[in-house]
Amino acid sequence: MTLDRSAGLAETARALAEGEVTSRALVEAALARIEATQETLNAFRIVRGRAALAEAEAADRELAAGVRRPLLGVPVAVKDDMDVAGEPTAFGCRGGFPPVAEDGEAVRRLRAAGAVVVGKTNTCELGQWPFTEGPAFGATRNPWNPDHTPGGSSGGSAAAVAAGLVPAALGSDGAGSVRIPASWTHLIGVKPQRGRISTWPRGESFQGITVNGTLARTVADAALLLDAAAGNHELDPHRPPALDVSGAVGRAPGRLRVALALKPPFTAVPARLHPEVRARVVELAERLAALGHWVEEADPPYGQIGLTFVPRATAGIAEWVRDAPDPALLDPRTREAARLGRLLGGAPLRAARRAEAELQRRIGGFFTSFDVVLAPTTAAPPPRIGAMLGLGGLATDRAIIAACPYAWPWNVLGWPGVNVPAGFVGGGLPVGAQLLGPAHSEPLLVSLAAQLEADLRWHELRPPEPVASRSPAA
Repeated sequence: MTLDRSAGLAETARALAEGEVTSRALVEAALARIEATQETLNAFRIVRGRAALAEAEAADRELAAGVRRPLLGVPVAVKDDMDVAGEPTAFGCRGGFPPVAEDGEAVRRLRAAGAVVVGKTNTCELGQWPFTEGPAFGATRNPWNPDHTPGGSSGGSAAAVAAGLVPAALGSDGAGSVRIPASWTHLIGVKPQRGRISTWPRGESFQGITVNGTLARTVADAALLLDAAAGNHELDPHRPPALDVSGAVGRAPGRLRVALALKPPFTAVPARLHPEVRARVVELAERLAALGHWVEEADPPYGQIGLTFVPRATAGIAEWVRDAPDPALLDPRTREAARLGRLLGGAPLRAARRAEAELQRRIGGFFTSFDVVLAPTTAAPPPRIGAMLGLGGLATDRAIIAACPYAWPWNVLGWPGVNVPAGFVGGGLPVGAQLLGPAHSEPLLVSLAAQLEADLRWHELRPPEPVASRSPAA
């Protein structure tokens, strides 16, 4: 017996623990789905076929012996910026990256929970853009409409989960890179508190703006994966207090004060909220009001927060470029960003880091009047494949800001955010909304997301089966 592609993480773990299915059967089915859709969706950079089957057989022996761990035998995927022992970590780049010797801390913790990592998912080069395309691997496509991107940079993880190739996956979020693809593929995407899921062997990824997060079809599954992966390496600089996020899923959030924030934060070029996206987010606000919450339109006092983002982001790119085996193979936009990062890596970077505490204080004051912010995750629906691939640096920046101006401030702050599905716009394209909170507010956000999910039942909608004839090339 096996489970169909709609089975979630918690359901799969339960079926394994109760002996209804074997890990080998589940991993074989996941590998078959990946192979069948690789030409269509192109979600994976690396598929760990033989290794994953061996790990599944080991999990089955443990299960038969009565061992129980939260994800024992469950197939999952991780993004290709995370170290998996024996595999290269190319992070969307071309070049001869060597296999790494050890699992990164997040992967180590997933394995300790019993999960079987079936592969590493595609991401754009060094996670810079809200699309998942590039010469290293082609184009990853959206299961809801393969003419469109699933977003980025965790687009491979989002496509794999939305299409039912795996029940859940890890991604990373440096400017919305979990929440954006979650919004464009009708998923739950959790960007947790900085340090909640370790980014080790990098104590800080992209100068602290990038965190690891979870993608799943239900709130419960996203929370379960978060709890399994959460925790720290002994040398991590950020070590938030432990939380039971899964325990918040069935807990009523109480009557909350919700700020509906529709104005884009500070951006260097104009950004306009697409009318259909606005309508879906407002409808979600109306549902919150109908559930008994107090909703008022109000925007956090972001100020000039964007000036602190660029030095940290580009300095982080420069750090990754230093580790690339052949920088000449990198996208010209990547090399351009790395040059800027080297220029800003001194006093401007130090000033940007110092500004974080004041930003947290000022924006934290907003949460004396409100409990949660509801904002669009993106300003636009998912673009077509290739729409941003061939642009120059400035044109790419303009296109990114126009499509995705809402997510990145919470990366500067280091606070949690959860994308929830907001519905569909023209052509059946998914869009999402963010629930944003202050430090350590994952349980509150997850409780509210679960209440919305129980009301709207968004997880019951699935994309069509992929058509296997489409080429992955852009």
